Amino acid sequence: MVEMEPVDVLSGRSVRLRPAEESDRRRFREILATPEVARWWGDPDEEAAEACAPPEDIRSYAIEYQGDVVGIIQSCEEPTPAYRSAGIDIAVHPGWHRRGIGADAVHTLARHLLDADGHHRLTIDPDTENAPAISLYRSLGFRPVGVMRHYERRQDGSFHDGLLMDLLPEELREPPGTTAPTAPTA
Repeated sequence: MVEMEPVDVLSGRSVRLRPAEESDRRRFREILATPEVARWWGDPDEEAAEACAPPEDIRSYAIEYQGDVVGIIQSCEEPTPAYRSAGIDIAVHPGWHRRGIGADAVHTLARHLLDADGHHRLTIDPDTENAPAISLYRSLGFRPVGVMRHYERRQDGSFHDGLLMDLLPEELREPPGTTAPTAPTA
């Protein structure tokens, strides 16, 4: 494992990405336990704990929108110079889905990984059944590379396919505008 440099706050059009802290664990667990998000992620308690204390090769951020934590976004970076690339994972509370917040967060982190960290390629790997996520990633310029069969085991023990998507620096597109959501009930 390679130790990664700490990162400061990253600002997008409407989101603020700040390094995750232990105090985010409860909120992360709430987000990861919602049925719309839990379907794609693992155990909410384990995932929230790891997001707040990630392994050395992962950076975790709280996605803030108008001062509220509305999601989690992470990067996992390959430091070897010949393969310098990074992967992105994201989870946004369903109360903020389809509002441009996820697109803004992915774009903000992607821009940082490409420009500041010097990666030559980014990847993202949604479940093949996650059509809204795939559409969002395509809108930012990610392209399908191929299907990874039986890529991930869900909590029920079943395997599901993942769609590997990648993006080169010149392919990154600006996200569509963001609309203000109504705050969801907890």
